[in-house]
Amino acid sequence: MAVRRKTLKAEDLYRFTLISDSRISPDGNHVVYSLERVERKTEKKFADLWVVPTHGGPKRFTYGDCVDCHARWSPDGKSIAFLSNRLDKKQYQVYIISFGGGEARRVTDLKGTFGTFEWSPDGRSLVCCFRKKDRDAIERDRDEQKRKLGVIARHVDRVLYKLDGSGFFPKERWHIWTVGTRTGRARQITGRDRYEEYAPAWSPDGKSIVFLSNRNKNPDFNPEDIGVYILPAAGGRPRRVKTPVGMKFTVGFSPDGHRLAYYGYEGQGQWWKNVSLWVVPASGKGKARNLTGKFDIEAFAGTTNDLTVEPPLAPPVWSADGERVYFNATRHGSGPLYSVSAQGKPDLEAVISDRGTVLQFSIDKAESRIAYLFGDMTNPVDLFVRDRMKGNERRLTAINRRILRQPDLGETEEVWFEGPDRTPVQGWILKPPGFNPRKTYPSILEIHGGPMIQYGNLFMHEFYYLAAHGYVVFFCNPRGSQGYGEKHSKAIWGNWGKADYADLMAWTDLVAQKPYIDPRRMGVTGGSYGGFMTNWIIGHTARFKTAVTQRSIVNMISKYGSGDYNWLLEYRFGGKPPWEKIRHYWDQSPLKYFDKVKTPTLVIHSEEDHRCPIEQGEQTFVALKRLGIETEMVRFPEEPHGLSRTGRTDRRIARLKHMLRWFDRYLR
Repeated sequence: MAVRRKTLKAEDLYRFTLISDSRISPDGNHVVYSLERVERKTEKKFADLWVVPTHGGPKRFTYGDCVDCHARWSPDGKSIAFLSNRLDKKQYQVYIISFGGGEARRVTDLKGTFGTFEWSPDGRSLVCCFRKKDRDAIERDRDEQKRKLGVIARHVDRVLYKLDGSGFFPKERWHIWTVGTRTGRARQITGRDRYEEYAPAWSPDGKSIVFLSNRNKNPDFNPEDIGVYILPAAGGRPRRVKTPVGMKFTVGFSPDGHRLAYYGYEGQGQWWKNVSLWVVPASGKGKARNLTGKFDIEAFAGTTNDLTVEPPLAPPVWSADGERVYFNATRHGSGPLYSVSAQGKPDLEAVISDRGTVLQFSIDKAESRIAYLFGDMTNPVDLFVRDRMKGNERRLTAINRRILRQPDLGETEEVWFEGPDRTPVQGWILKPPGFNPRKTYPSILEIHGGPMIQYGNLFMHEFYYLAAHGYVVFFCNPRGSQGYGEKHSKAIWGNWGKADYADLMAWTDLVAQKPYIDPRRMGVTGGSYGGFMTNWIIGHTARFKTAVTQRSIVNMISKYGSGDYNWLLEYRFGGKPPWEKIRHYWDQSPLKYFDKVKTPTLVIHSEEDHRCPIEQGEQTFVALKRLGIETEMVRFPEEPHGLSRTGRTDRRIARLKHMLRWFDRYLR
């Protein structure tokens, strides 16, 4: 009698631990990282620091029911600075602990939110991105009665005033601070309240700090006028380095201090462009050069999944001699690590090009070892080290080996096919565990969000969970996705539901012809942009027997101004607001085509979604009810747009079970 192997369950989300934010020591002998776990009884998430020798096994470095994260080695490798909420669960502070052991020492005593920070070259200071807490919020913390009453009113005077996952912005803004590592003395060195500064980094001699800031007179209506600024470390007037107008994300000095490298793209409202790697003279004398533009690749790790902790954005990493720059990329379903000539020569080197995704990396001082977080289709993220001198590689962790040792995940087949307009499209077909090619199976089309991200070689618990219940799960990267060049991404700009819909239907046609697929039992689901496409599909075809639309968009007119990106929706519609282009907004709204819907549809939405506000899900649900279509709505309180990735674990599990229940109802 054959022994049936185990399959993944929804409850396994409690068992997975997530590794994040790894950093190799300056001498290349150790790597520190953060490991997140979930306490099932309380639904709380905790994280500890772990250290692993590059030739040994990992050991836990910090302990406690708190969150220790964002660990950074001192320049001499003798200490580690990190953020922790060990004294106050709602307030993180910077701590420093000796690598030799002992108690962690609290360095800061600030009220507010920390962004990125890094050590000065001499180890005497830290530079931090920090946002102070508003005075009225501090008063509520001190006064129990005020705390019980909560916020009386929110006075909004700027158009970009909230962010999904973070909530409403405080009055205070992000500024640059320095903190003495011995004294703990904290000093704000930028401070014009109308502007914000972020992504600070030291010059090699420790005399200057580079940062990014939007200093336009009206930054909320010119969000991509990001400038590169250099400031004396002691404070003073910053100097702007001339760069093209466009979004910028992080910046860092070359080893000799003469150049700067940053990630960004040129232009305004052109989100379809690749994030590129740029280099510019720090003196400001000379033009910025796009080092990766000629290769038409995305210099960013953009493979979507549901089992990683999103790493903080790090500056580009220079080689020790300043001749090359290392960077993450998004390419054909994978996330390779490349290096490119800093002189603009056309020599792109694939440093790590395995079938999978490098989410984050760091390099030791001698540039002999690279530590990196890597995941693929069958294994969530783990830590690896590559010895560049010896040419070998070593896996340093196997974080979730106990969970993945026994389960049958099913087999995944990669498919390239020619879509409409002779466009090459990449897709994958996940077959259920115990797959029998002589049987026919129900299937589910999954559509990613974004749309400018990609599905690919990275573990998706949701897909394996659905496959474990007997479904063939198929997914692809239609036009509009990132990772296939700017033309592929731009193909749907200002015109969602055309080229992307054609690609998805061609993909469905191809899968439906497989002998093991029952074309009468096909379902469709997606979230965010994928939810938009799900709504669009049910209004344009009845070929899917059922659908689950998640955190979706259905009405582009009412979506305008209501999400955290509010007016920026104009970029997708030729730069015009709806009152100037109302027909185009309505033509792009799935709700316009709902009179043709025949598909039973489950609506899933989070009540604290600031990216696609819940009124979009409500409109979808009410319209379907009014039309007499079989529908239900599942609402998740207190959860943001990213529920499926970062939400409370019991709610993530409930979401999966509602999806499965709905698909089973119509496809079994």
